[in-house]
Amino acid sequence: MPRETFSSDKLPPTAGPFSPAVRGAGDSIYLSGQVGTDAAGKLVGGGVEAQTRQALENLRAVLEAAGRTLDDVVRVGVYLTDMGNFAAMNEVYARFFAQPYPARTTIGVAALPLGAAVEIDLVAK
Repeated sequence: MPRETFSSDKLPPTAGPFSPAVRGAGDSIYLSGQVGTDAAGKLVGGGVEAQTRQALENLRAVLEAAGRTLDDVVRVGVYLTDMGNFAAMNEVYARFFAQPYPARTTIGVAALPLGAAVEIDLVAK
């Protein structure tokens, strides 16, 4: 059976051989990581706050294409190139999710695509 994939015209084309989202086992939707790029594929200015907001807006657009919302998210992975940006990322992140919050892991990484400060992936039910 072919994979069911989802995307959004609000995102730039993927930069590699992957789908923005794939339906997994059961009814789960697995979303690939998003950095803070606009529809033209340009990284937004404004630092980690603006990039976090844009990455989450990109993820929201893919969720909508899959018939889901941020309320359906059960797990989030956040990747930061500087853990000193944790509080700033977390402040923006908190505006996108309501209690009960999804499970989340935040990992410090050496580098991200396009020189991004943050990348976020997620799983929705």
